[in-house]
Amino acid sequence: MSGGDEVMESEADARCSATIGALFDALFALLDEWRTAVEQAGEGRSTGDIDALVYALVEPHLTATDPLVIGAGYIAAPEEDPDEALHFAWWLGPLQNNPLLGTTTRPSRLDLASREYTEYLRNYRSFEWYSVSATTRTGHITGPYVDHLCTCDYILTITIPVSGDAAVKGVVGVDVLVRRLEREVLPLLRAAESAIALVSAGGRVILSVSPSLRVGSLVGDEADDTAEAGAAWNALTCAGTELKLLTRRGS
Repeated sequence: MSGGDEVMESEADARCSATIGALFDALFALLDEWRTAVEQAGEGRSTGDIDALVYALVEPHLTATDPLVIGAGYIAAPEEDPDEALHFAWWLGPLQNNPLLGTTTRPSRLDLASREYTEYLRNYRSFEWYSVSATTRTGHITGPYVDHLCTCDYILTITIPVSGDAAVKGVVGVDVLVRRLEREVLPLLRAAESAIALVSAGGRVILSVSPSLRVGSLVGDEADDTAEAGAAWNALTCAGTELKLLTRRGS
């Protein structure tokens, strides 16, 4: 492979990485708008008022044509609602043959009271999608993981913290189905010169064009220490995120 070919590969992979970064940057920008709206609602608002506000924010995105977002809303810190230990102002977009809700044509609110197995959510402050954003005061991408609470499918959860005075009031977030995301990302991977997979900050495969890198598998904290069919790969950060684009080295 000539040096010129290597430069062309690098540029193509960089474009792929930048496009993926822009996709997630748009989601973070949307969440930032929602955070501002919830924060500006101020103290003293009833739970019903907050719910109505959040639904007005998320509904257009859940009902858009072929939406990227399958779930969205606001999850309050426990301290915000002492009389209601779990305040999930969270809605799911229209679903087809969902194991829990069947087929729906309008957004459905997550009804925790009807879920017998959700007692574990009492400690949701320890869950990654809540704890990382609340602790670091920055946005975070959790997953991919199987969402047993809502979709029963592989998802990514993207969250940012909502603040009030000096305390974190909760998080706003969206869920994205991995199988929906692949329609956006797989063509980018195929068009790049040497890109083979999109992985999380911890090295878990989100999407891949390699049969040996399955969605949900862990490639390790250091992508350079792993190998596929004898060929190692490099990790390229997707701008504005902690996601990594694996690119084949020496192909």
